[in-house]
Amino acid sequence: MLSFLHEQRSQAARLNPVDAGILMPTEKDGPEVDVDDGKEIGTRWAVLVAGSNGYGNYRHQADVCHAYQLLRKGGIKEENIVVFMFDDIAEHEFNPRRGVIINHPQGDDVYAGVPKDYTGVQVTTENLYAVLLGNKSAVKGGSGKVVDSMPNDRIFLYYSDHGGPGVLGMPNMPFLYAMDFIEVLKKKHASGSYKEMVMYIEACESGSIFEGIMPEDINIYVTTASNAEENSWGTYCPGMEPSPPPEYVTCLGDLYSVSWMEDSGKHDLRRETIEQQYHAVKDRTSNYNTFTSGSHVMQYGNKSIKGEKLYLYQGFDPASANFPPNNVHIGGRMDVVNQRDAELVFLWQMYKRSEDGSDKKTQILNQIKETARHRTQLDSSMELVGTLLFGPEKGSAMLKFVREPGSPLVDDWICLKSMVRRFETHCGSLTQYGMKHMRAFANICNGGVSQASMEEACIAACSGHEFGDLRPSDQGYSA
Repeated sequence: MLSFLHEQRSQAARLNPVDAGILMPTEKDGPEVDVDDGKEIGTRWAVLVAGSNGYGNYRHQADVCHAYQLLRKGGIKEENIVVFMFDDIAEHEFNPRRGVIINHPQGDDVYAGVPKDYTGVQVTTENLYAVLLGNKSAVKGGSGKVVDSMPNDRIFLYYSDHGGPGVLGMPNMPFLYAMDFIEVLKKKHASGSYKEMVMYIEACESGSIFEGIMPEDINIYVTTASNAEENSWGTYCPGMEPSPPPEYVTCLGDLYSVSWMEDSGKHDLRRETIEQQYHAVKDRTSNYNTFTSGSHVMQYGNKSIKGEKLYLYQGFDPASANFPPNNVHIGGRMDVVNQRDAELVFLWQMYKRSEDGSDKKTQILNQIKETARHRTQLDSSMELVGTLLFGPEKGSAMLKFVREPGSPLVDDWICLKSMVRRFETHCGSLTQYGMKHMRAFANICNGGVSQASMEEACIAACSGHEFGDLRPSDQGYSA
């Protein structure tokens, strides 16, 4: 199938508006026209966010670059696509193809032409919120591009990174907290500046961002890579089938992300509905009901939107005019790795490929040991805090308690942020791995623990620890 797609794209290259510089009908001045019934559909906007950095997280920026190419081939104008990515992958010393990023073992370069709207220190929640709200004066740095949408416009938002209960990662602190994000979406809706919005969210426990708090009346439909309790999964990693080219030491993509993009690449999006893609991606992301190595794709918000055609949000590539509308199998079972362990896959590959007895091999081994040590320290510190707050018999159960489906993670989101700050002050940075403990902090708040008691417990649990800020961007190999 891949060779067939390449052949089709080659034959249609002169018709591709991106490659040939030809304006599609949807790029002309004035309202875009629905090719099905002639109604005005406004302008399509997109916001693409890779929330990590470091070569060990290659896959997140690869996902976002692939999404950009998909939307551009669909005729969405560059000025209407806002890209957030750290941009430290393409020219990284470990990248075997400098200046090139791929999202599939046999994939083409997806990096070429991707705009550098917000990179490096500009990839922040603050800038993301300003972009979504169309608030140019609030943006700090970057291209200044924002979603300057009008009442008849549609918006597509895609996010790929690490996450935890109630939070999504960003390469620059703070994390994106669920309730803050929901408030931004409510504010956007109150401004009357869009018709409908569709969001695809790739992260561990991504369902927890919306569970129990996502309104159904603000014209936004969301799908997430996992429910409120599960990990999401990296794929196309070294040693997997299919495997990246042998020179690669890191995972190329994420299961949910490559599932929706590869589905879009095989269909006529004028005829495939959002719901049809949801079910196809749901099947593949579950690894066809093998949930020990897959996750439950979830949906939230206004579900009536899912009956609409995908091209309203992702555009239409003329090269796909003869592709089927749906019911095309988009791949079999996939080899995957827990998102939180993908950095260890990267470090292990680096270790195996280093010369025996070399300083480099010793350095990487020390990095693996330090990563493992820090994880163990985080886990044991959190467990001890629970014991000190709730007692040895109830501590562990209280920290791991999961509320009924449909319930928000926490009642007081301000409390959640405060508890995290107290823990990090005395016990060190949570890091991308430590985001998995956000449910514990939520349960501490839900259990009525005071700020003073939390402070005391953190001091007692972590006094004497040697810790540093081990965020991936600061680690020797940027895992």
